[in-house]
Amino acid sequence: MATIRPFAAIRPPKAYAEQVSCLPYDVMNHDEACAMAAGNPTSYLHICRADIDTSEAAIHEPETYEKSRQNLEDFLRRGVLVREAKPCYYIYRQIMWGRVQTGIVGCAAVDEYLDNTIKKHELTRKEKEQDRICHFDACSCQTEPVFLAYRKHEGIATAVREWIKFHKPEYNFTSEDGVTHILWPVDDDAVIDEIRRGFEEVPTLYIADGHHRTASSAAVSALRRKQHPDYTGREEFNYLMAVTFCDEDLFIMDYNRVVMDLNGMSEPAFLEAVQQKFDVQSLPEGQSAAPPRKHSFGMFLGGRRYVITAKPGTYDEAHPIESLDCAILQANLLAPILGIEDPRTSPRIDFVGGIRGLAELESRAGASGVAFALYPVTMEDLFRVADSGEIMPPKSTWFEPKLRSGLFAHEIER
Repeated sequence: MATIRPFAAIRPPKAYAEQVSCLPYDVMNHDEACAMAAGNPTSYLHICRADIDTSEAAIHEPETYEKSRQNLEDFLRRGVLVREAKPCYYIYRQIMWGRVQTGIVGCAAVDEYLDNTIKKHELTRKEKEQDRICHFDACSCQTEPVFLAYRKHEGIATAVREWIKFHKPEYNFTSEDGVTHILWPVDDDAVIDEIRRGFEEVPTLYIADGHHRTASSAAVSALRRKQHPDYTGREEFNYLMAVTFCDEDLFIMDYNRVVMDLNGMSEPAFLEAVQQKFDVQSLPEGQSAAPPRKHSFGMFLGGRRYVITAKPGTYDEAHPIESLDCAILQANLLAPILGIEDPRTSPRIDFVGGIRGLAELESRAGASGVAFALYPVTMEDLFRVADSGEIMPPKSTWFEPKLRSGLFAHEIER
């Protein structure tokens, strides 16, 4: 049984929604954040990236987290953000390239993260966790949501479909990256109860994106519980804000690899080594190197394009990790041939999200390197890994579109 409960969001009035909203805090560096917020005193970046108001050097310093809190209070004071009058759900729809994904904004239970009802598939880095711990703690607010997924539940789908059919959205705008964002508050008690009961029939939630925010929310919850030893479990700090999507709506893009050199080999020697574990097909000039199926890879080498396909026996199809294409490539090519033993730490490898396209991947290969286009991971792959208690290899999934920040926030204590 999963818990997704309504909450009284902090959110912008309709007139401010577009100019307040921004991309997530962790998809940009300091200079990019400054440029995005330039000339816009109502940009939510002043809250989720307050280093734009302090300095790059102070990005993880107490003064920046305090500035986030001050900016949040200032936005509330000026009416740029307001507190919802009653707990609601929020239906959040995104449209990108004609594709539609529709989620429900609510609060998941921290205890269900701790007991693995909310399942993980990635490791987290302590420094990234600590940053959001300090930020959420200073603001007493979860300023950006976690991205959760669940296997389709027809009752939830029906409730969402019926609400959208008979209600006008509160927000409807297209952001600078071409993604349309639409939001419907759900404030009817009967429908709220219908959605809540629907989630109670969902056995498991999965973190699609936002492992660090989830872990940080749980850590701040533990801090608040220590400060309030008489807590009942109903306090807001026992919950974390999430947008929860049905798996059928979600779109995972390819997450590709580029290696800066051939580990001292010539191109012919490299190709000969690759052919030991992969069938290699040279493509005619101009033909796309997009991999046509799982276990095949596009390869850009020396100005030529190839499709390489893993030979039988090079992977275990029954294993949730070893059957993933990124693991097949790592075990059979990147490590033994190119010497990339740990892709998390090697300076010779880089990762290129599919949103950037294969043309950029090809250009990054250059004259002396090699690049690989991977077939996208599926939601069923992700569920299979999480259900087995395994951890996916680094840089396995690239979800698009990204959740827009600033449209809702969850106050954990007042």
